[in-house]
Amino acid sequence: MTFRLDTIGAGLVFADSLGKLTAALKSQGDGGTVVVQAPPGTGKTTLVPPLLANLVGERRLGQPRVVVTQPRRVAARSAARRLASLDGSRLGSRVGYTVRGESKSGSDTVVEFVTPGILLRRLLVDPGLEGTQAVILDEVHERGLETDLLVGMLAEVRELRGDLTLVAMSATLDAARFAALLGRSADGGAPAPVVDCPSALHALEVQWVPAAGQRLDDRGVAYSFLNHVAETTVAAHEEALMVNPDVDALVFLPGVREVSDVASRLRGRVQAGVEVLELHGQIGPDAQDRAVSGREPGDTPRIIVSTALAESSLTVPGVRLVIDSGLSREPRRDAGRGMSGLVTVSCSKASAEQRAGRAARQGPGRVVRCYDQQAFAAAPAHQTPEISVADLTSAALVLACWGAPGGRGLALPDAPPRAAMDDAVEVLRELGAVTVEGTVTDLGRTLAKVPADPRLARALLDGSTLVGRRLAAETVALVAGDQRAVGADLTKLLAAVRSGSHPAARRFAEDVKRMESLARQETSNTVDRQRIDSQRALDVSAREAPGFVVALAFPDRIARRVPGQGTPTYLLTSGTRAGLPAGSALAGHDWLAVAEVSRAQGRDAAATGAVIRSAAPLSAELAAAAAPELLVEEVTARFAQGRVTARLERRLGALVLSSTPVRPSAEQGRHAVATALEKAGLSMIGWSAAADALRRRMALLYRELGDPWPDVSESALLARLDDWLAPELESMATGAPATTIDLADPLRRLLPWPEASALDSLVPERLQVPSGSRVRIEYPEVSDGSGGPDRTNMEPDGGSPVVAVKLQECFGWDRTPRLIEGRVPVLFHLLSPAGRPLAVTADLTSFWSGPYSQVRAEMRGRYPKHPWPECPWTALATSKTKNRM
Repeated sequence: MTFRLDTIGAGLVFADSLGKLTAALKSQGDGGTVVVQAPPGTGKTTLVPPLLANLVGERRLGQPRVVVTQPRRVAARSAARRLASLDGSRLGSRVGYTVRGESKSGSDTVVEFVTPGILLRRLLVDPGLEGTQAVILDEVHERGLETDLLVGMLAEVRELRGDLTLVAMSATLDAARFAALLGRSADGGAPAPVVDCPSALHALEVQWVPAAGQRLDDRGVAYSFLNHVAETTVAAHEEALMVNPDVDALVFLPGVREVSDVASRLRGRVQAGVEVLELHGQIGPDAQDRAVSGREPGDTPRIIVSTALAESSLTVPGVRLVIDSGLSREPRRDAGRGMSGLVTVSCSKASAEQRAGRAARQGPGRVVRCYDQQAFAAAPAHQTPEISVADLTSAALVLACWGAPGGRGLALPDAPPRAAMDDAVEVLRELGAVTVEGTVTDLGRTLAKVPADPRLARALLDGSTLVGRRLAAETVALVAGDQRAVGADLTKLLAAVRSGSHPAARRFAEDVKRMESLARQETSNTVDRQRIDSQRALDVSAREAPGFVVALAFPDRIARRVPGQGTPTYLLTSGTRAGLPAGSALAGHDWLAVAEVSRAQGRDAAATGAVIRSAAPLSAELAAAAAPELLVEEVTARFAQGRVTARLERRLGALVLSSTPVRPSAEQGRHAVATALEKAGLSMIGWSAAADALRRRMALLYRELGDPWPDVSESALLARLDDWLAPELESMATGAPATTIDLADPLRRLLPWPEASALDSLVPERLQVPSGSRVRIEYPEVSDGSGGPDRTNMEPDGGSPVVAVKLQECFGWDRTPRLIEGRVPVLFHLLSPAGRPLAVTADLTSFWSGPYSQVRAEMRGRYPKHPWPECPWTALATSKTKNRM
């Protein structure tokens, strides 16, 4: 029996576009690929699935199957319930849904709504999607990671199955991108046709009501801003009710904490008869469905406080007023500290427009934005694609199972960042899920069946043998879920969901049952026998089991409290420091197994820049047992305060478990000295006057002549320590103080022979002047990385050798002396009889011919006892007074 599109589409704008969509699909014969671009509220999610079911049914015998992805569980349930209602059929028969932990579909289901993760796992089991004739990817513009993967994978399926119909639906104007990607499956690779639809929005009034203070502070969303949102909501809703007593309001906030906070404030402020509901992923399915269902006649007006869950993938009937915080919570990956999590940012312009559009779907509406127009103008145009900022471990496993390691050869909307994908593949290698080449192993295929992070999936299998399937399944189900642990206390959250008092208790029980079943099927073939045998002697209590299983999954996040800190601070085995949320009951534990850690600021982060979001207590013994690959025992030698010391350290990653002083070996001492030199440089030993003078002379030779004269810059000397400093390193390594070493003799080991015999003639230490004095030459300082012959540093007092001498000692010198076979002129600092500077010149001939006469006129009266001849060319050079001459 076909769907009655005239009945289902009554009043829906997209009904007028069904003819264009039908023509686009039929023009491609069996199957076909189309991109639908239609704003929210036009009815595309309601009308396109039954249309495809009818078209598929026309061309084949038997019952068709159309699978529709929705990015969120509540959206999948809501869309299925609405279509079944319009069709007049029972939910779960012709129209059904499947989400994690819940399914209402059967063999007679024609249209099935699923989440992207469900379809991904089906593809891995059945790459040809046999039995499915059409797939619709809804809300592709949201750029969720799993939906992006489906775009690339289904494009390949279309190449193999020409009879598969593939439709991508977008609510924003980036349809051309997806048309080009999906078009690779069509003949000739031309872009897929795009079917668009005009907006369904009615008149929309936009009002700007910015808060007096900032929206974000060092703790996240400012409490003053949340109060502003609550006050704005009450005032706007009361005003709207005066015009229309049936107006519902929809309030957008970035996360669960903010939703609960504002909802609590509203319940104490709204007028009698107004119901306040919450809508987010952590409430139960019944509460979610109640929030997104339309009101019955006579029901009281509602204020629905929601996360971005209500932004684009479902319609909340009755809403004519939207209050928008302008904030969004998006995933971010911190590669430097090896963690990822959600951060609060300004929502994109596209998101803001979609939120506003919720108010004008069923009639004229109003949006109140709790920020100013400047903040809106500065917002990004679109939401950041999740593939660009998220942890890619799960995605890398899916791609490996698909036969496209790292995404190679797959037409994805955006390529995954190379560094993030390399890190993800390395994690999978350590788990044994992929080979060195990146291809999937049997264990990897098993881990991909578990609806959790691959690290948690591996912990489920290993942990089932060590703590029992039930305890392992409970921990993995809890961590893989989206429930927030109050105070980061995972054990307390586990007790709540076990008792049935938590809203997610029913889903948790179903997840545990499924995890247990998977563990029962796979444990015997996939556990690490060597590891398990070494851990069988452990006595893990039920209280310790959650922490132990988390530690098996994330050994790099085992944490130990840092002593002496006022605010509880923990150091993770990865080397990252993190704080606990203020008031957390976990603060008294020395060891924690951390399931989630993310970037943060403020009091919760304990000045570390990171906060522990979910953790369970652990003992030192279990910490070491859970991460044997991180357990090392080695002697660490250090060179400090002029001597080598060593300690025998036992470490778990970055955590030092014990440290005992020991006598270092000669090799350890040498390594310690070399390491110290790399960090502190040769100043650690110090340059004596003689060593510094020799080094400067050698540096000038290298600058002017290059090879075979050695480069004596800091970096060059450190790079070849063994060539010139080996005996001294050995001496320091065995206990000699650094202060006893003079670097002058070691430097001479670098001099080339026989060229070194000309050192004193090329760059003499002193210069004999006409008076007979031998004056020290001050050679230029050594610049690191001089790079060989270079005459660019010849500015006065910069790259030239300098001689400071009394002016009278240079009489008769008609030309400036030059060093290094005439290449480098000497720069003269000509001094008064009292040793004060009179002139600087690198050209004595010019000086005697010009400036000297002025110097003579100024100085002869001040120093009458000294000679100031009119003709310096013929005068006798002297260091004495006229009388002594």
